[in-house]
Amino acid sequence: MAATKKNSNTKKSNTIKLKFDTSWQYAPAPENKKSATINKQYELFINGQWQKPLSKKYFDTINPANEEKLSKVAWANEVDVDKAVKAARHAYENIWKNMPAKERAKYIFRIARIMQEKARELAIIESLDGGKPIRESRDFDIPTAANHFFYYAGWTDKLAFAFPNRQTSPLGVAGQIIPWNFPLLMAAWKIAPALATGNTVVIKSAESTPLTLLKLAEIIEEAELPPGVVNILSGAGDTGAAIVNHPDVNKIAFTGSTEVGKIIQKAIAGTQKKVTLELGGKAANIIFEDAAIDQAVEGVINGIFFNQGHVCCAGSRLYVQESILKEVVRKLKDRLESLIVGDPLDKNTDIGAINSKAQLDVIHKYIDIGKKEGAEFYQSSCPLPKKGYYCRPSLFTNVAQSNRIAQEEIFGPVLAVLSFRTVDEVIEKANNTPYGLSAGVWTDKGAKIFNMTTKMRAGVIWANTFNKFDPSSPFGGYKESGFGREGGLHGLLPYVNLVNE
Repeated sequence: MAATKKNSNTKKSNTIKLKFDTSWQYAPAPENKKSATINKQYELFINGQWQKPLSKKYFDTINPANEEKLSKVAWANEVDVDKAVKAARHAYENIWKNMPAKERAKYIFRIARIMQEKARELAIIESLDGGKPIRESRDFDIPTAANHFFYYAGWTDKLAFAFPNRQTSPLGVAGQIIPWNFPLLMAAWKIAPALATGNTVVIKSAESTPLTLLKLAEIIEEAELPPGVVNILSGAGDTGAAIVNHPDVNKIAFTGSTEVGKIIQKAIAGTQKKVTLELGGKAANIIFEDAAIDQAVEGVINGIFFNQGHVCCAGSRLYVQESILKEVVRKLKDRLESLIVGDPLDKNTDIGAINSKAQLDVIHKYIDIGKKEGAEFYQSSCPLPKKGYYCRPSLFTNVAQSNRIAQEEIFGPVLAVLSFRTVDEVIEKANNTPYGLSAGVWTDKGAKIFNMTTKMRAGVIWANTFNKFDPSSPFGGYKESGFGREGGLHGLLPYVNLVNE
């Protein structure tokens, strides 16, 4: 592979490029779009029925890989939200909270089984609507979402064991708002524990990725869940605000930006509403000199690039011990050159499309910021599709701790590389951020791992791996990454009232 090097005459930026080797390439292996059915138009799913929005407004959802329209989707207004909350309240008071727990569990199990049966279709729709590679949708998003329903179905009649010596009761109506990066998985994280504990749900999709949640509504129909137990809305920020501010909603669960999370906190101040917030992140991924370097490099690639950086827990800050810095950076650049950016439905694709043009513009803005801050910029030379929203995998080296690219969430395939010498130094640097959602540690010393995990302010810390999730494990952050936990036994707690026996 031939290499060229371009050096600027200023201290502001130093750009290095490698020519992409086009002497070989994989044959295309696209998933068949005909295996998925997407309606030309979707209404709101309220009280077990598809209902036209009282707003009479619709919006288009776009395939970010080719900028083509996928469907027209209803936009719920405040009156639509009120109708959904009333349906959820009626179902809660008259059906769901009084139903024996083992009967509720049957419905949740049924939803999980149908999700498994429709896994291929769900994966295709997730990749079409969100731009993520089909390998990620097929192998992670959809199976993990179904597993959350299975997991919480199992807890439904065992709450006495989850909270020994305490009596539990449901809260009532849960208002839930999910993001665009993991639409179906985030819905499962929220809906499954709410149903298992006896609550009913009004949930809103992200405006740019509504389709898999609407497909879940079809699954809920097929599972014959009682009308009003789960109500599914689509819309924008005004729809979410109507859910948050509705006086008959007892619990808010939100995953999204820190800025919106702060607005929600202010909106519910002085009310009796419970809340869980899973917000932004700027995860530190730390490689020590005694780590298995090849394994660590692959973990870094998995933690930031395979998901286009569209993960709040993405390892977007990489700290490497000085003695191995050059080796790690060289291996990272070599690995970036091998990544394939392209059609999300192609099974060979490593990095799919950026979710929207607006998000792509944000990523480009931060790349420009990093260059102006004086960091050394490297970007893969791989070809990009002529149409769609794509970004080559990129990394910055010689990054200062105070640089914005090391402090602010980019939400794209951009990695900031920093160095350290001692354990105390890297702990201080890793904690020096407004966020505290996740982190990773790479070392062959177990004692070092335990020392790091006790001193790092992050809700989830992975050791010698990254971005691994399990329904039985809680997830959530500290500081401006939010509060409360989703997943595991901890995920039941935000949906119940507890009274000592």
